[in-house]
Amino acid sequence: MVISETAYLLLLLLIVAERAFEVIISRRNARIAFEKGAVESGREHYRIMVGMHALFLVACALESLLDVHDDWRTLSMLALIATFAAEFIRYGAVVTLGEHWNTRIIVRPDTAPVTRGIYRWMRHPNYVAVSLEIVALPLIRICWVTAIIFTLANAWVLSKRIPAEEAALGESYAAAFAKVARFVPMRRAMAIDPAPEKSPPKEKPRRKRAKKKRRGKKG
Repeated sequence: MVISETAYLLLLLLIVAERAFEVIISRRNARIAFEKGAVESGREHYRIMVGMHALFLVACALESLLDVHDDWRTLSMLALIATFAAEFIRYGAVVTLGEHWNTRIIVRPDTAPVTRGIYRWMRHPNYVAVSLEIVALPLIRICWVTAIIFTLANAWVLSKRIPAEEAALGESYAAAFAKVARFVPMRRAMAIDPAPEKSPPKEKPRRKRAKKKRRGKKG
């Protein structure tokens, strides 16, 4: 492993502090949005999502403490890099959305979709960051069980949350993001942009053959 168990537990504590900070931002933004007539959707699965994320961090700590891990230094290093990449993507979304960012699905009907910044390349960068973190964070300490179980749990949660969010955002969102991939930026052109139709080859004009004058033989 590239970091010790103590360093890993400190990293988990930092992520817990980060989540608490995000809750503060989310509540402030929700208050501003509701004052401007916003409507909330998807409350039925929000608590499940919050509970899953809390259990995820506990599971990371427990498996790191209780399990005997193989010393896969390369995988551990890649997982550490991926965890920091997830944080970069997450705060790219937070900064770009500003007061519109929230952990809940809260939509102001008079607000145009945000299409700048990281949202030029993907519709759901925050969910990309979450999914990457759930895979990578446990693998820093080679916690396979936590990585697999919570990746599956997160996939189930997102299968409920993303359709609810896109439905709440409405037709203006669908139109604004019609040519933007949900998750993987490089797939945008391949998945959405149709291949240009090939025009039929132009026929080459036929050249008129010059009639050769036949000359008679002199005898």
